[in-house]
Amino acid sequence: MACLVLTAMIWGFAFVSQVQGMASMSPLFFGATRFTLGALSLIPLLWFRRRGIAEQERRRRESNECPTVTLGNGITVAMPKCLGNPVVISVICGIVLFTASTVQQYGILYSGSAGRSGFITALYIVMTPLLAFLILRRRVTMNVIVSVAIAVVGFYLLCITDGFGSITLADVVLLSTAVLFAGHILVIDTFGQKMDPILLSFGQISTTALLSWIGSLCEGSIDWAGAMQSWFPIVYAGIGSAGVAYTLQVVGQQLVPPSRAAVIMSLESFFSAVGGALLLGEVMTTRAYIGCALIFIGTVLAQVPVKIPRLLRKRE
Repeated sequence: MACLVLTAMIWGFAFVSQVQGMASMSPLFFGATRFTLGALSLIPLLWFRRRGIAEQERRRRESNECPTVTLGNGITVAMPKCLGNPVVISVICGIVLFTASTVQQYGILYSGSAGRSGFITALYIVMTPLLAFLILRRRVTMNVIVSVAIAVVGFYLLCITDGFGSITLADVVLLSTAVLFAGHILVIDTFGQKMDPILLSFGQISTTALLSWIGSLCEGSIDWAGAMQSWFPIVYAGIGSAGVAYTLQVVGQQLVPPSRAAVIMSLESFFSAVGGALLLGEVMTTRAYIGCALIFIGTVLAQVPVKIPRLLRKRE
């Protein structure tokens, strides 16, 4: 459990690094340097797991199976055979991750607040089951419906202070980030279940880094002097978030049940607020803190498995 708490803390404090990085770098260039370091930090893990990865790939080729996805109504749909290829899966996940992380970085640039950004982004936990219902027809439980209502109230208190006109561009961008990260989770859940997690992480992070470099070149935002000024945020967000935190997550989830692990990981938003207050001197209003608390409650409730009382179950 300590591994997962430390992971949530590293990811939460990464919002501080993302805010600091925006002082001298563009979102795309920050992402390029950050994800490049993240990919490089995973190479030792890939080397350590090379035999297992090679064996898994050998079995995949021998099986010659077409990938499938099971919808919520129990119908299994066959997918193109290329979607079983690790390279294709990594590129698809990387494209979604690049989109989500870049939009998030622009939201952080406009917001300038680590805590606010962390809590709005955390809404992806609530949005994931909703997207699964809309796209994959998976059932939505009552606790998810309640958690959505609580999170919406929390978002209202945090972002809407004087009518709906008080919603800022940063709030809208960060809210769209939550939707994109929810989509990223579903893409991994749909296509990456049978793929080695370290290999998938390396592939998608490398794809994100490559696309970020291309974007930086196109907009002419490569600034090595700015990168030198923000070297610590880059190192922390790159190696810390991708290399160290991901490794801790893999270790922690081998020892802790998934439902409990998900709840612990929700502490990321809490640590983003703590990091913003301690390192950036951020202060929010009482109303905003209440909104953050409700968003946190909603994200936790969305992951807690609810057992339906026997008397309320439908008789067959």
